[in-house]
Amino acid sequence: MTAHAPGATPRHYLMCEPTHYTVAYEINPWMDRTRATDTDLAVRQWRTLRDTYLDLGHTVDTIEPLPGLPDMVYAANGATVVGGVVYSARFRYPERQAEGPAYEKWFADRGYLTHTAAQVNEGEGDMLVAGDMVLAGTGFRTERAAHAEAQELFGRPVISLELVDARYYHLDTALAVLSSDPADPQIAYYPPAFSPGSREVLRSLFPDAVVATDEDAAALGLNAVSDGLHVVVAPRATHLADALRERGYTPVPVDTSELLKGGGGAKCCTLEIRR
Repeated sequence: MTAHAPGATPRHYLMCEPTHYTVAYEINPWMDRTRATDTDLAVRQWRTLRDTYLDLGHTVDTIEPLPGLPDMVYAANGATVVGGVVYSARFRYPERQAEGPAYEKWFADRGYLTHTAAQVNEGEGDMLVAGDMVLAGTGFRTERAAHAEAQELFGRPVISLELVDARYYHLDTALAVLSSDPADPQIAYYPPAFSPGSREVLRSLFPDAVVATDEDAAALGLNAVSDGLHVVVAPRATHLADALRERGYTPVPVDTSELLKGGGGAKCCTLEIRR
């Protein structure tokens, strides 16, 4: 029996306006310093994304963007928050390393319990909550040792998944959690982004998953945000949108094409705060 959308639940998100956004360096295959970026367009697209969440009834907090950190707009990379506990990011590349402490300070200043990571990890970029599990990517950015650190911190099973295609360098570029309902977690994913063993794990855990096409993946369609009913998705991921409708989900296309030049879409811009 095909799984269907369980229904929307209110979410709490943290975002960072791309005031200082540009492609100033190249740390993933999407980035090209020779290609012009339009910061004003990035801000307009980001504001549309934020307003979409608000219109859907969700709560959005914002963190102050810091000069010299053009990728700070990709808030999902800044931490992982489960049960009100914040596992800080510890970025692999020097260009982004100041983002981890900035996000951790934001949470600490608001009374959250924070844990400063000892292991290299890039927040929700590589750690996605699906039901009672945390699906955790490795291979390009996050170290496998961070998966063990997160498991001890959150007290939840952490499932390690090996990424093998540099275009999909974070888990959230190759896999989207559609429903985090513990009784019926649902995902969409792109199998070629994963090692053979990881594909088998995903098939075993999610036999009814939505499988994305090459075109969906190339549009960064899996960098999507779901509230259990509405799925904010890249407009060019049309096959994925059709598959979601068949499951009872409502695709909500939001254009983040300017931010795609840095290697991120809707999910990269959206850190979920789970109380």
